[in-house]
Amino acid sequence: MKRKIAFFITLIYFSILSASAQIVNPVKWTSSIEMTDGVHGTIVLSAKINSGWHMYSHDVDPDIGPTPLSIQWDKLDGVKLDGDFKADKAVHTEFDELFGANLSWWTESVVLRQPFTATAAKFAIEATIRYSACNNENCIPPTKETVILSGTAKLPAAQPEKAAPDTIETATLDEVIADDEVKPEVDADRLWAPVTYSDSDTHDDYSSTSLWYIFFACFIGGFVALLTPCVWPMIPLTVSFFLKKGKSRARSVTDAFVYGLSIIVIYLLLGLLITAIFGASSLNALSTSATCNIIFFLLLVVFAISFFGAFDIKLPASWANKMDSSAERTTGLLSIFFMAFTLTLVSFSCTGPIIGTLLVEAASTGDKLGPAVGMFGFSLALAIPFCLFAMFPSLLQSAPRSGGWMNTVKVVLGFIELALSLKFLSVADLAYGWHILDRETFLALWIVIFALLGMYLLGKFNFSHYGPANSSIGTVRFFLAMASLSFSVYLVPGLWGAPLKGVSAFVPPLYTQDFNLYGGGFTEYDDYDEGMAAARKEGKPVLIDFSGYGCVNCRKMEGKVLDDTNVHAMIENNFVVIKLMVDEKKSLPEPVYVEENGKKVRLDTYGDRWSYLQRYKFNANAQPYYVILNDDGELISGPFSYDENIPKFTMFLEKGIKNYKE
Repeated sequence: MKRKIAFFITLIYFSILSASAQIVNPVKWTSSIEMTDGVHGTIVLSAKINSGWHMYSHDVDPDIGPTPLSIQWDKLDGVKLDGDFKADKAVHTEFDELFGANLSWWTESVVLRQPFTATAAKFAIEATIRYSACNNENCIPPTKETVILSGTAKLPAAQPEKAAPDTIETATLDEVIADDEVKPEVDADRLWAPVTYSDSDTHDDYSSTSLWYIFFACFIGGFVALLTPCVWPMIPLTVSFFLKKGKSRARSVTDAFVYGLSIIVIYLLLGLLITAIFGASSLNALSTSATCNIIFFLLLVVFAISFFGAFDIKLPASWANKMDSSAERTTGLLSIFFMAFTLTLVSFSCTGPIIGTLLVEAASTGDKLGPAVGMFGFSLALAIPFCLFAMFPSLLQSAPRSGGWMNTVKVVLGFIELALSLKFLSVADLAYGWHILDRETFLALWIVIFALLGMYLLGKFNFSHYGPANSSIGTVRFFLAMASLSFSVYLVPGLWGAPLKGVSAFVPPLYTQDFNLYGGGFTEYDDYDEGMAAARKEGKPVLIDFSGYGCVNCRKMEGKVLDDTNVHAMIENNFVVIKLMVDEKKSLPEPVYVEENGKKVRLDTYGDRWSYLQRYKFNANAQPYYVILNDDGELISGPFSYDENIPKFTMFLEKGIKNYKE
């Protein structure tokens, strides 16, 4: 039972963290209506499935694993469904060892037919098909397909005719911006018209910065993993094995380098595998999805509890035994590779939670190369000591011996994982407006967590799994305790509204603060058209901030740049600010359809609406993203992306003010 639980925990977090290299959707849908007589007809939904792929049927138990096929009828104007849909072919059923159950699916193609009866002369139908598909190597995430159909019926003379829409047309710009409020006199088409960039407009690219951040964060994580009781004792044993086995010093060093390289290859393949499961667009959705962030929160809490000693997350022992026996049976480079693979498996109870946390962080940046770059950094740090000690064996004599200090490392990591988990819960809380983790609540929890960490390091208490507390501590532990307690004290003023620029990327934004002694921020409009109308009335240029609740770099810019005294004063005195959250979950009064890249796109939420505005008007989709417009919607400065250089941002603002006056 424990093996199964551990296996499924591992499966869940490795599959959820997946993101990136483009996988073309293997299922293509077409839809039509076939009338059998004047009032009866059939909705025909045809799926063509690529060779080698299979699409799971509606008979799959959703509690077992893959997402079953389902059809949600969003709009039925002038029609009534007759029973449930039926497929034109039987499903293929097969026992799946991964999920431990019989699963059913279709291959090549399938046609779903849904009978209906028309109740109006003109009718309209909207539906959403949700499905998932896999082949022998990859799976696509649960995917949805929007179906929009309309038609006419010949009703009997005695049957009254009910009004129904003629067809569903693609929305115009006026319809996209229209909602339940009446806008002041503003030319909508001009405000939403795409901007023209000149050669002098700068397009900042911060993707490389994000990748370097991921690399160094995972590199440090790799060194931390070295200090755990599952890895550190393996270093002298492995190095001694190579030194004794090798016929010469050069051969021993070569074997150690191959061993280190094998570690890098194994973890890099893990990152690439995770990268290959979903499409690139899924990664940004993953980083802003409230559901995924709640799952990330729960996973990190589980990892923290594991480090506190409640249980170990282990892979099945048979896996490690199989790799070990493979290493014994083979020779040469392949034998060394299997030895490295054995290390990754036997050390999983310590490295697994660290890898999971790092992959969650890499996935949440929204960069498609994040998982691969992160695993390269992690494995490089893990491999360096094996190569270094093989080259200089005398260093082993001065290396710290294994002992209780390694359990201390695990507990410290548990506290850090617990603190990081709150960041992901905060993203979901902001996106849905629950207000259960506002800024002061978040900070109060962090203050308690890091204060407890400091008390633990001082030997005031210990977890029962690791034995009684030891009040006798070393110098390093004392200074770490002092740093943790000092950090708690640093956070305290934030309870009353202090900016806390050092942690601005992690804590919720200041506007969630209920009590602020440090003064309020500038007025921000959350609706593009309202803000543009206000700018025309006040005679000021417009600073647009495309942001997101789950955007870490957005929080950094707010805390370190926008909250700077001079920048804050310049914005407050000279601009009308419009802040648009592209992951806002509040629903539009009714869905809107727009034409984009030759395809109808449905906008359901305000976040969809602002994301479409950024793509359509500015040809961009990354956040943070700042532009300055005049009150006619024309670009006068920018764009400006993530860059914590305050003088550069000030120049960006000054250029907007100057061009507006001219």
